[in-house]
Amino acid sequence: MFERLKKILVEELSLNPEDVTLSAELANDLGVNSLELADLVLTCEEEFGVEFNEADMQKFLTVGDVVEFLEANA
Repeated sequence: MFERLKKILVEELSLNPEDVTLSAELANDLGVNSLELADLVLTCEEEFGVEFNEADMQKFLTVGDVVEFLEANA
């Protein structure tokens, strides 16, 4: 799950693969803004067949948070 999400982050947001770790904070470490997060959510919904709601998105501080959500809901 992590590798699939990492690939999306690298391809969609042009991030350095070495920067994308489970503990990397989306905003502080990777520079993901709210618009990019919304795009990421849409991509993940299509890729993993899950649905996110606003409350879920607010809990995503790190890449690991997103992975945990995907593993629990995909």
